[in-house]
Amino acid sequence: MNAECRMQNAELKSGVQSHSAFCILHSAFVVILLVSCGTKQKPAEDTVPVTVAVAQQKDVPLQIRAIGSVQPLSTVSVRAQVGGELTRVWFHEGDDVRRGQPLFSIDPRPYQAALAQAQANLARDEAQLRNAQSEAARYGDLVKKDYVTKEEYEKMTSGAEAARAVVAADRAAVENARLQVAYCDIRSPIDGRTGSLMVHAGNLVHVGDANPLVVINQIAPVYVQFAIPESQLGSLRARGIANVPVTAMPQGGGAPIAAGRLSFLDNTVDRTTGTITLKALFDNQGRALWPGEFVTVAVTMENRPNVVVVPSQAVQVGQRGQYVYVVKQDRSVEMRPVRVAEAVNQLTIVESGVAPGETVVTDGQLRLTPKSKVEVKNAI
Repeated sequence: MNAECRMQNAELKSGVQSHSAFCILHSAFVVILLVSCGTKQKPAEDTVPVTVAVAQQKDVPLQIRAIGSVQPLSTVSVRAQVGGELTRVWFHEGDDVRRGQPLFSIDPRPYQAALAQAQANLARDEAQLRNAQSEAARYGDLVKKDYVTKEEYEKMTSGAEAARAVVAADRAAVENARLQVAYCDIRSPIDGRTGSLMVHAGNLVHVGDANPLVVINQIAPVYVQFAIPESQLGSLRARGIANVPVTAMPQGGGAPIAAGRLSFLDNTVDRTTGTITLKALFDNQGRALWPGEFVTVAVTMENRPNVVVVPSQAVQVGQRGQYVYVVKQDRSVEMRPVRVAEAVNQLTIVESGVAPGETVVTDGQLRLTPKSKVEVKNAI
């Protein structure tokens, strides 16, 4: 019995010693693994691809932008003032015409005949007037000698006055007939460009026809009509209408295609839209603007000289305000607070925080941290 107990105790001690040795070896392995891991270098951080731009110092115009429509300086619908057959068209559709240039001819023969008849009536009545005046003068001498009565003399003088009135009416008829003949020759009332020809030679035209013969637009100079918010009215009036330059650009974007001056300010604000209508006058000698076209209008209120500007997408907003990421020489970045004046045409005027010539990140800011390295994809 005692022998069995001694044997069991020996086996128990042997198991405990084996388990202890295993634990010691496991712990040593873990320590060696941790030490070996601790001696390895940390992998380098990946670079962040970004787009950058250089802060510039330049003069920046402060502008109000709006969409405007080009309007001709004047529009004339040419219509016939007498009826008849259209015998000739003196221009082609789309031609430029000058004031006084012939456009259409209407058959003048009926009106020439009416003129000749009016002139004949005038000649007849002038002869009768001369006879009536002679009779009145003769009766004037006779009444002084009591050869005729006073009533007879007054009758002769009244006849002479009536003949004089008939002659005056005849002269007016002649002038009217001459005017009708002149209306057969239709001329351009303005300098401009012709549109589509509505009536061709050989057709009959009438006074009061619904459609004009042709429409002429004066396109040099032209107006551009647009509207601005009423909040800008005070500064615009303070500047003075005559001193406000205006540029026009294609609606899709691009460089200015025409320069003009503000010429009209409406006398009331549209209450439904909260805007006020303006017009700018453009010389348009190069025909860059066309009636009916929509363009982007920029009204220059003032020029800010020598200001620092960065692309507007470079400016970010955080909990502490606005900031930009500035790229250093070693390709690291610095998150720098900035004070912004205003944004103008996709550029932001920076009053402080960025110096001219410094490089700022314009795209890829979301992946940046103060310890990031950057890889420039391209520069604006």
